[in-house]
Amino acid sequence: MNQLVSEYVRYMLVERGLANNSIVSYKQDIVECMHFLASIGLDSWRAVDQNAILEYIAHLQKSGKAKSSITRFISAMREFYQFLMQFHYVDTNPMLKIEVPKPEQHLPAVLTESEINQLLMQPDVTNKFGIRDRTILEVMYATGLRVSELIGLQLADLHLDMHLIQTVGKGDKERIIPIGTVAIEWVQRYLRLSRPQLLGRHKSNYLFLNARGGKLSRQSIWQKIKHYVSNTDIKKNVTPHTLRHSFATHILENGADLRIIQELLGHSDIATTQFYTHISHGHLSEVYDKYHPRK
Repeated sequence: MNQLVSEYVRYMLVERGLANNSIVSYKQDIVECMHFLASIGLDSWRAVDQNAILEYIAHLQKSGKAKSSITRFISAMREFYQFLMQFHYVDTNPMLKIEVPKPEQHLPAVLTESEINQLLMQPDVTNKFGIRDRTILEVMYATGLRVSELIGLQLADLHLDMHLIQTVGKGDKERIIPIGTVAIEWVQRYLRLSRPQLLGRHKSNYLFLNARGGKLSRQSIWQKIKHYVSNTDIKKNVTPHTLRHSFATHILENGADLRIIQELLGHSDIATTQFYTHISHGHLSEVYDKYHPRK
């Protein structure tokens, strides 16, 4: 069994040119499985059947392995048995009917309206950078834009007189999004007081600029939000996507139709948007626990 694992490692390295990290992970998963199979009396890959694989998966589950680790193991073993079948080391493939466990669904952090207000108040709006950062936060919360969409906004995408902006999302799909009065006022203030200073003698059509007059990066947005959150008493793990989640959750809780939220977020499948109903139900439970006299 061990000899075939070594041959497979060479195959991944030479024939497929996989990265070392991937090879190490695959080998570790296969070797750990091999040791378990040997412990139950199986000393050949030919002798391994579907029941043996299922027994090992049950062992992983009892050991407290995460679903992501089990999924990785199944992926590794599928690839390994394809190799064994291709070179006729085995006659049957026990991985054919092994199903990948459904991924664990972790509800993202959602800020309350009070926490949103705390965050929005953090940038120092007496300077060009603070005005820019406040505008970024206002626009993200007002529109639910992804970070990539935010940093890709150009001046031509603004239709502030109609309270609209346009963006290009995943799959190069363009969509039009309403933007509220407060966010519009901050965009106008940024365009008037901050952007000309950041632009200097450079030329750029991007709306939000860095200190050198160029396009902002995803990393810079992430760092700014982390910095501002650190100055509040918010204990949640806040990322740029948190503002998008908060936007969707708050308008859902205030009565917006799920189809409207789907359009605003640019989801191609309503099933993706339905994820937010779980968050909303969580909010309802919190309210119930807090206010019902017989909770």
